[in-house]
Amino acid sequence: MRICVQRVRRAKVTLVETGQITGEIGPGLLVLLGIKTTDTNKEAKWLAGKAATLRVFEDKHGKINLGLGEIGGQMLVVSQFTLYGDCRKGRRPSFIEAARPEQAVPLYELFVDEVRKQGITVATGVFQQEMAVELVNDGPVTLILDCDADGFL
Repeated sequence: MRICVQRVRRAKVTLVETGQITGEIGPGLLVLLGIKTTDTNKEAKWLAGKAATLRVFEDKHGKINLGLGEIGGQMLVVSQFTLYGDCRKGRRPSFIEAARPEQAVPLYELFVDEVRKQGITVATGVFQQEMAVELVNDGPVTLILDCDADGFL
């Protein structure tokens, strides 16, 4: 499982086909979530806990030392299978490592539920829909967290 986390002043996701806004947040984190074929509930729970408690917001001294809960921030989670695009060969990415929807949807929902259990307000996109994601970066602060690379198990 892999996430791209961006600290934002605000963010929203809109369905391209209808123009409907499905998720919108003020200050907080935009999380693009990619799920791999080998991912399980264990990865979803670990990564949700990590994302919900990242200390990436400035305290009164300007030091990056506060988490979402401490600033009353929100999280917008958007599914992003392209995070598992393999570009090592050729010019067209291979998505063979990205989980199929029947596996990915429950893990995506578990990730969102686990963040909510931390007391964080979570907005979402819509799985398998073409979406327009708008954001105003704050910093900018952008981090990539990867269960495989982190060796958390």
